[in-house]
Amino acid sequence: MTSNRAAARGGITSATQTAPNRPASAQFFKSKQQPTTLVNALGLEIVSGGYEAGALLPNEAVMRETYGVSRTALREAYSKLTAKGLVVARPKVGTSVRDKRHWNMLDQDVLAWHLQSVPAADIAQDLYALRRLIEPGAAEMAAACRTDADIDLLYAAFADMRDNTSVETDLVEADFAFHVAVLTATRNPFISGFSALIRAAMISTFEVSWRGADVIKERRLEQHKAVADAIRDGDGARARNLMQDLLDDSINDVRDVLDERDQ
Repeated sequence: MTSNRAAARGGITSATQTAPNRPASAQFFKSKQQPTTLVNALGLEIVSGGYEAGALLPNEAVMRETYGVSRTALREAYSKLTAKGLVVARPKVGTSVRDKRHWNMLDQDVLAWHLQSVPAADIAQDLYALRRLIEPGAAEMAAACRTDADIDLLYAAFADMRDNTSVETDLVEADFAFHVAVLTATRNPFISGFSALIRAAMISTFEVSWRGADVIKERRLEQHKAVADAIRDGDGARARNLMQDLLDDSINDVRDVLDERDQ
C-alpha cells in the first residue's frame, strides 16, 4: 500500500501523483460504483493495514481523485467509518486512523473486513475464545428458561443438520441456526443478539470446522443432539459441559484444516 503510506506522510500532494499507484480497493470501487462500496473500500484498506494507526488519510482532493467520488460521497463514507470507530476527524488536522482498540469489532462491516484481510487461523481462534465465554453459559441458561417453541426450533435445526451432511452450505446454515436457537432459548435479548452481530464470522468458521470434521460428522451431530437433549431436560450443568466440549472439539477441527493448508 505504498500510495497510502506516502499520503499519510504528506508525500502525495496532488491527484495526478496518486493515479498510477491506486490501492487495490480503489480499483475495486471503480468497478462497482455502488453507494456503500466506498465505505467498504476504505474500511478494508484500514483493517488490512494499508493505513497505520494514527496515520492521516490523504487530503480530500487526493481521495476524491483516487476513488472517483464526490465530496458528499467521501464525507458520508468518513461519517460511517467514524461511527464504526475506525477514523476520527480533527479540525485543522484532518481525518486519521484510530487505534484498533477503538474499533467496533462486532460491527458486521468491520467483521466482514477482518474476514477478508486477517488470517483465518487468527479469526477462528479469537472467535472461538469469544464463543466459549458465551455459549456454554447460554446453554445452561437455556435449560432453565426454554419454552416448548424453543425446543422445537432446536430439534428442527438439528434435523436440518442431519439431513444435509452432504451439502456443505445447507449444513453450515443449519448449524448456525442451531446455535442461534440455543441463544434465543435464554429468553435474554442481549444474549440472543450476540448471534446477529457475528453472523458472518460464525458462518465462516463453521465452514472450516465442518470441513475438518469430514470423517467424524456423525460424532459432531451426536454432540449437537446431546446439547439439545440436555436443554430439553432442563439439565443446565450438563448443557454447559456438553456445549463447552462441542466448541473445544470444533476449534480443534478448524486447527486441523488450517494446519493441512499450511503444509
